[in-house]
Amino acid sequence: MSAGSITDVGGIRVGQYHRLDPDVTLGSGWASGTTVVLTPPGTVGAVDGRGGAPGTRETDLLDPINSVRHVDAVVLTGGSAYGLAAADGVMAWLEERERGVALPGGVVPIVPAAVVFDLPVGGWACRPTAEFGYAAADSAGEDVALGTVGAGTGARVGVLKGGVGTASVTLDHIGVTVGAVVVVNAAGEAVDPRTGLPWQADLIAEFGLVPPPAEQIAAYAARHTELSPLNTTIAVVATDAALSPAGCRRVAVAAHDGLARTLRPSHTPLDGDTVFALATGAVEVPPNPETPASMTPEVPLITAVGAAAADVLARAVVVGMLAAESVAGIPAYRDMLPGAFAGKE
Repeated sequence: MSAGSITDVGGIRVGQYHRLDPDVTLGSGWASGTTVVLTPPGTVGAVDGRGGAPGTRETDLLDPINSVRHVDAVVLTGGSAYGLAAADGVMAWLEERERGVALPGGVVPIVPAAVVFDLPVGGWACRPTAEFGYAAADSAGEDVALGTVGAGTGARVGVLKGGVGTASVTLDHIGVTVGAVVVVNAAGEAVDPRTGLPWQADLIAEFGLVPPPAEQIAAYAARHTELSPLNTTIAVVATDAALSPAGCRRVAVAAHDGLARTLRPSHTPLDGDTVFALATGAVEVPPNPETPASMTPEVPLITAVGAAAADVLARAVVVGMLAAESVAGIPAYRDMLPGAFAGKE
């Protein structure tokens, strides 16, 4: 399953750490973790939250009207609000490497974070700490593990197991790359209960899925009484294009369309759907001379990158769902609807 990776954006690295007890049952044992996105120096960041119950840290700093421009890392973590402690470990790791805002006496790393609600999957007290964040940062590299890993360890998507997914695309006409990494933990469904397939038709074809047998679809649909409304999907989209903080914010807004296409419902009052946007600035795209004088020259670039961000985030959601493995009795897609993979045999 290769849809690209957020690390295809030069300089972006991803690290993950989790604890998963092999015999974990719902409400008892470890099933949580942390995913960290490290950025190259000079990366601009922004965030957009559409869920009604977000759990976040340092997101106010990313408002374009505020003073801090650059982001050193973004933390996506399990553990609900308790899991925000993982960001302390990432800050410690960055401080050791002298990354952060230089101030008299030292540096202050800028590490925004967002959480998913996974506490009922493992034990309520089994949640990420600063040690998780440090270990995740220390493991960061170009390879991104998928599915039941990192912050996706205890994730759910509807009645199925959720997980970590990633994807990327290169926009050849402007020479920039756009990538996404997502923790799929939605109250909504990533799979149409009428067909047993992802909602977006083009993604069904891309991943080689076929309609599963009717009995598998019926068994999947019968589980809908088990839905939990207390979930959240969090993500990072990144590009190597040079964007302003305001441009990054517009990309984060557009990227949410990828969640709306693949998760139904999304952005509910009881989830915390949050998307961060990062721009490393490695690629300077010349302004389009046909841009009306009443608009900022950045508008065509923001439009192209934002549309791509929505596309790659949608693909990353499906990657995360397909790659997930069953945990604590929550069935994985490949276990509940195995007939969908018959086209790959």
